[in-house]
Amino acid sequence: SQRLEMKAQVADAFIAKFQLTPDEMNLLRGTKDEPITEDFFKALGRVKQIHDDVKILLRTNQQRAGLEIMEQMALLQETSYERLYRWTQNECRTLTQESCDISPVLAQAMEALQDRPVLYKYTLDEFGTARRSAVVRGFIDALTRGGLGGTPRPIEMHSHDPLRYVGDMLAWLHQATASEKEHLEAMLKLVTIEGSVEENIQEVVGHITEGVCRPLKVRIEQVIVAEPGAVLLYKISNLLKFYHHTISGIVGNSAATLLTTIEEMHLLSKKIFFNSLSLHASKLMDKVELPPPDLGPSSALNQTLNLLREVLASHDSSVVPLDARQADFVQVLSCVLDPLLQMCTMSASNLGTADMATFMVNSLYMMKTTLALFEFTDNRLEMLQFQIEAHLDTLINEQASYVLTRAGLSYIYNSVQQHKPEQGPLSNLPSMDSVSLKVAMAQFDRYLSAPDSLLMSQLNFLLSATVKEQIIKQSTELVCRAYSELYAAVMNPSNEYKDPETILHRTPHQVQALLS
Repeated sequence: SQRLEMKAQVADAFIAKFQLTPDEMNLLRGTKDEPITEDFFKALGRVKQIHDDVKILLRTNQQRAGLEIMEQMALLQETSYERLYRWTQNECRTLTQESCDISPVLAQAMEALQDRPVLYKYTLDEFGTARRSAVVRGFIDALTRGGLGGTPRPIEMHSHDPLRYVGDMLAWLHQATASEKEHLEAMLKLVTIEGSVEENIQEVVGHITEGVCRPLKVRIEQVIVAEPGAVLLYKISNLLKFYHHTISGIVGNSAATLLTTIEEMHLLSKKIFFNSLSLHASKLMDKVELPPPDLGPSSALNQTLNLLREVLASHDSSVVPLDARQADFVQVLSCVLDPLLQMCTMSASNLGTADMATFMVNSLYMMKTTLALFEFTDNRLEMLQFQIEAHLDTLINEQASYVLTRAGLSYIYNSVQQHKPEQGPLSNLPSMDSVSLKVAMAQFDRYLSAPDSLLMSQLNFLLSATVKEQIIKQSTELVCRAYSELYAAVMNPSNEYKDPETILHRTPHQVQALLS
């Protein structure tokens, strides 16, 4: 009796260890429509465990039993995986709503299926296909029907405002891409295959987002080709670049087709933007206006600078990385400034020296003040400053010779400069005798008493008060220098002036003090 009891206990223990209970068998084999529950995975775990434990029997003399159990478990495992795959596939097919909830059981199913790479891959494909059609439908609905109850309003309601229209479409896609990645992360959170989970997620997100590329591309192309103006094109180009940067930050380069589409649209908008700028520039060169009577900047210059200001302002606030912005800036500036400078030079080509210099200083000054507000313009500002200084030199010389002529010193100063010792004393030259000099000095004294009366009319047209002051100061210095040379010549005994102090009764120092 004891021996039989002992055998019965051993048999029970053997069955408990190497066989499933009827309930577990029913769970694994279940009917087609029966849902999969937590208990299914426990039973599947038990099958795996038995399959592994049977290997102990194969090492003993119970090999036949071992082989039979092993075969039985292997068959059961395949049946279970088959059932699990069918259920998971059906679950994935139902995930076609815009918002999709990943149940914990689905995550467990994916964890179990990772042991069967082929079934795992097919399930991911099924999920990708279902979500792809959901995202495309969601995108078309967002464009044409808007949200539930009409909020938010359909994106296409804003198609008259290109920037908002493109921005809303990209924002929707950005959100959708992030959501799809989250869904996949939730579904594969229990999967433990080394390194391949991230790869799977990227691949499926790429497949899901591929569907929206066509409708997106068609709409953005329509906006760009309609040429909404250089400033808007530039803003759209920056917006596309920003979303390319942001979306690739979420999904790496996995949503390859979507990112390629956005990049293509960015390049197209940039190309048409620069075409639009070049067209504007070539129109400037076609009909060059004459400078206005006040020698200020022409209307074409003001319009172009306003355009440039708007472009650069939108560029300043853009969210594109710094180095890309700098490259754009250089290109924009060369596209606009070079034709502008050419236009100003052509427009001033028929003016007199002083008029031309004044017009150019005013135009360059306007360009400089526009650029000074923005970053990355230092090289250009330096170049404009050099050009301004060249024209200032002209104005300084013109103003100095204007004063010398009106104050009666022009002829005398030229005679002093050209006089050579072999010509004899200076006082013997025509119109250089003491009487002529005294007459000229009387005229010069009138200038000294009211120096502001001798200003070229062009100086009043200068836009910058600082520039005007600079010209007056430096031209006055030239006048003082001319007087110093004349004074030295008259005081020189070899020029034989009698009582030179009575002819020039002011020293250069006194003249300088009066003029400053």
